[in-house]
Amino acid sequence: MENYTYNSLTLQLEGLKVPEDSVLPVFLILLFSYVYIMLMNIGITVIIFVEKSLNQPMYFFFCNLPVSDVILMTNTVPHVLSDLLLPPSKRLISYSGCVVQAFITNFFSSTSHTVLMIMAFDRYVAICNPLHYSSIMTNRMVIKLTVYAWGVPFVWLVVLVSLSIRLNRCRTMIMNPVCDNASLFKLSCDDVSINNIYGLTFTVILFAFSIGSMVLTYAKITVVCLTRKSKSLNSKALITCSTHLLVYLILMGGGIIAVALHRFPQYSYERKICSFLYLLVPAGLNPIIYGVQTKEIRLFIQKLFYSKESF
Repeated sequence: MENYTYNSLTLQLEGLKVPEDSVLPVFLILLFSYVYIMLMNIGITVIIFVEKSLNQPMYFFFCNLPVSDVILMTNTVPHVLSDLLLPPSKRLISYSGCVVQAFITNFFSSTSHTVLMIMAFDRYVAICNPLHYSSIMTNRMVIKLTVYAWGVPFVWLVVLVSLSIRLNRCRTMIMNPVCDNASLFKLSCDDVSINNIYGLTFTVILFAFSIGSMVLTYAKITVVCLTRKSKSLNSKALITCSTHLLVYLILMGGGIIAVALHRFPQYSYERKICSFLYLLVPAGLNPIIYGVQTKEIRLFIQKLFYSKESF
């Protein structure tokens, strides 16, 4: 019979299940990944703000992604790293700390989708209405879209996490490397039907709007490129849209796999690994994809290295 501890203020994290002889290699790989992600995301953010040619709405919108990734990684990876070096019984976290970590994890994972949605709108205006771009994408519009990208997930997540906090807790084990909302309400022995329905509704709406906006945007961009038959327009669309689309596909692919594996309890270990990689992989790839594809960023980095060599 399962022993219950009601409303404990201290929780235990399962962490990553790693064989004892593999702890050090896994720790070093994660540490290197964390340092790399932080340097790359902070670096590309600084480049965009310093380089005047990059002070455009498209790059301002993109800056939301590295900022989000830096906060998300700082919220999760250091805790996972410290837990790797501890025995399972010592992998503890306060309930309030778990709530904060769950909110940040779910919030910044969701904002990645909404940021990519407003970036898609920006690309649509730039390619399909280039003559009216400056009049449409004003500073006021940029601020409105940014507030939408952060505000909508924030409101949804406040309600989502609040539904989990209201529950009485009878368990203390978080069956994940990090806290998330699903882990929070699974601590309860109360009826969690409302949590499941609201969480599933939120996920379906987020994915539906995300996929729908991408399909609609790129369908219209394709039609414009085919009808105008302009080589310069097609070249511009290919460069800017392929970068954005690749980032989106990586994010969406990881999200779909992580959500799908929730429906198969026999793959719980694979789900936990995929959920953690879902946080790491996009954060590591986004700066590379935009750095390689964006001419202005490449030129800035080349200029930076050449100026160092001259000294």
